[in-house]
Amino acid sequence: MSDSVLVRCRDLRKIFVMGRQRVAALDGVNIEIPEGSLTVIMGPSGSGKSTLLYLLGGLDRPTSGSIEVAGEQLEKMDENTLAVYRRQKVGFIFQSFNLVASMTALENVAFPLRFSGIGGAERKERSRGLLRQVGLENRSHHRPTELSGGQQQRVAVARALVNRPAMILADEPTGNLDTTSGLGIMRLLSDLHRSGKTVLVVTHDPRMLHYATNRIFLLDGKVVTEQEYQAAITSMEELSMEGTHQ
Repeated sequence: MSDSVLVRCRDLRKIFVMGRQRVAALDGVNIEIPEGSLTVIMGPSGSGKSTLLYLLGGLDRPTSGSIEVAGEQLEKMDENTLAVYRRQKVGFIFQSFNLVASMTALENVAFPLRFSGIGGAERKERSRGLLRQVGLENRSHHRPTELSGGQQQRVAVARALVNRPAMILADEPTGNLDTTSGLGIMRLLSDLHRSGKTVLVVTHDPRMLHYATNRIFLLDGKVVTEQEYQAAITSMEELSMEGTHQ
């Protein structure tokens, strides 16, 4: 793994205005993500972890603060430059897969390449190679409805890799999967990291920590220590148990 920092966030804030309320989804976040790391961002629902991922992926803009990726500052980019950044530098994996129902697995993987000026033959060749990498070469002509949840997520992983991005961003990639399928996706992400990719996973699934080389814990939009995080989660669980027994 490289010692260089790929992502650096400084005093990152994201405020959402809901009626008369201002909600701080991120409240002064400072993080560094090493190049070639498998970074796991843990946090319960509402902690700001998905908001952080969307900001790093250029899908949203911060209210204030800075995001530097490979020496480039995202908050200074215009919409066109951000679009190029998303297409060339980032591969997204979503909880709900986001596959196109009318397309085969091969067509879903190849789809992002349509916007990269790459010819049809190379699109197919690259996509077949990635389906082979995720263990789905024999499912290349199946549509999403003909695939299990775990298989659909593997197609989504292959699609995230097709533009050869510098960074893979996964938003709760095991959230819609059963235990076994979820474990398979975790191992696949770990394999990608070991092959040299920088992988960033936001999750509330503690099993993912086993594969992490870098850990970040979020509570109420702030970075906390692992001890603070575990204490808060234990407290939440105790309160929940009290509620069920009343």
